Amino acid sequence: MDVPFWVWAITIAAIIGMLVFDFVGHVRTPHAPSLREAATWSAVYVALAVVFGILVWIFAGGQYGGEYFAGYITEKSLSVDNLFVFVLIMASFAVPRELQQKVLLFGITFALVLRTIFIFLGAAAIENFSWVFYLFGAFLIYTAVAQARASGHDDDEFKENAFLRLTRKLVPTTNEYHSDRMTTKIDGKRFITPLAIALVAIGSADILFAVDSIPAIFGLTEETFLVFSANAFSLLGLRQLFFLIDGLLDRLVYLHYGLAVILGFIGIKLLIHALHENELPFINGGEHVTAIPEVPTWLSLAVIVVTLFVTTVASLARSRRDEREAAARAGTTGTPTLGTTGPDGPPVGDPVGPAAGDAARPGAHAPAPAGTADRRDGHGDR
Repeated sequence: MDVPFWVWAITIAAIIGMLVFDFVGHVRTPHAPSLREAATWSAVYVALAVVFGILVWIFAGGQYGGEYFAGYITEKSLSVDNLFVFVLIMASFAVPRELQQKVLLFGITFALVLRTIFIFLGAAAIENFSWVFYLFGAFLIYTAVAQARASGHDDDEFKENAFLRLTRKLVPTTNEYHSDRMTTKIDGKRFITPLAIALVAIGSADILFAVDSIPAIFGLTEETFLVFSANAFSLLGLRQLFFLIDGLLDRLVYLHYGLAVILGFIGIKLLIHALHENELPFINGGEHVTAIPEVPTWLSLAVIVVTLFVTTVASLARSRRDEREAAARAGTTGTPTLGTTGPDGPPVGDPVGPAAGDAARPGAHAPAPAGTADRRDGHGDR
């Protein structure tokens, strides 16, 4: 696939333009987006990704068009799984809802830059060393097994990584949010706010996400332009998707099994391709191994779509069944359900105390997680 420089330039300019529009039009003024706003813009970004794929199909052919759509759907599904980690980070750092958009957009921009670097490094490695496909394939199969053995989304606590702990140790941090500022001055000394720490958490988490996603998409296409564009379009609109499906993530109880199937399938596909390109002297004397036919793009796309469909349907059915069973148990034991009034207090399940809802009110100072020093003395910039 020969992509002219001007096509690269227009694509990159359009992506940067969409990020700038997102910031100026939605994020610069802090607010909690409505469900309608999130749904509308999620649909817009998905539509743009589909239009781009259709253009690839028309001007480059069905082979490359299919590779793009397979890559885009895979990256989008991995991104949905990553959103659960973002939810845990937002809760752990008590990020006010009206400030979450800024953290997400900055994190997505950082992720796009980071993945672009990984993509070009991966493309260079594949171009010069065909045995890299063996490494990518083996790693994806290992990741698939780890996904299948994981407990899904049962872990509801975010664990700080080493990079985040180092940031806390080296940089002075305030104990409260200061509007949407990343830094603030207290007694003439510069501090970073919990909002900046949350951004570091999102960005450092995406480093781990990229380790899975980049080998996965290289298993579907070797075209650097398609790998980059599929990654970019899967990340664009992720901010809106976060607010759209925030409450639905817990219902996707089988998503990790679906991702395990997809990653395992792509890993096997990569190993088959590595055998076809084999140059290792200790495998078949350095000759190509073509006994097993390569997996066509249409089959990859079909496996990905069917797996995600079955996973989603099964997850929603399981969630509905669990809700019915929980309601039946509550009815037989007489336990008040969510929203019912207890004998001597507020509705069961509602927040209690003056702090309830503080993190959601515009302008409110939400507390930072435990471990940050309280350096407020009444003389600094608030």
